Amino acid sequence: MNASRRVGGTLLVVRQGDITQQFVDGIVNAANDRLAGGGGVDGAIHRAGGPDIMAECDQLRRKEGGCPTGSAVITTAGKLPAKYVIHAVGPIWDANAADESDRLLASAYHASLELAVYHSLRSIAFPSISTGAYGFPIDRAAPIVWQTLRDFIVDQQPAIEEIVLVLFSPPDAAVYAKALDNLVISDEGYET
Repeated sequence: MNASRRVGGTLLVVRQGDITQQFVDGIVNAANDRLAGGGGVDGAIHRAGGPDIMAECDQLRRKEGGCPTGSAVITTAGKLPAKYVIHAVGPIWDANAADESDRLLASAYHASLELAVYHSLRSIAFPSISTGAYGFPIDRAAPIVWQTLRDFIVDQQPAIEEIVLVLFSPPDAAVYAKALDNLVISDEGYET
């Protein structure tokens, strides 16, 4: 399943597939706050990219102590087809603090885009951060993600040409495609 919409000069895309196989300038890793590797997307990126990614994560962990929830750091992409990996730390879902979970999820995507702009990336691929082992409901996450990306594009007018949400399963891709279809894009000359 693929779906897309344009916001200003940036194409927003939903793609069902493997994030480690994306030919983009940067891919985003759904990392943990220790930058210690893990399962899911994190494990797949480290396995496919090889030891260079973990070596840089180890250096960042020693220097900065990790990466706080809602933040992101950048490393090499090792053997991946991308140039960089942006390690973004999303929240562990907490229904009792849903507003804070929402804010931290949006912050992780925003921080990733700031790094992409700083490093002059023209294309970036994201997974669905926090919706796996961290338990964030995907139906809640998808609209937050698209609104965060849209607002960043409208506010910052970055040189990013393409932002792809890569979902491994067709049902997850369908959730993001529906949320993209429902995204209100028109704003001060930004139209579909």
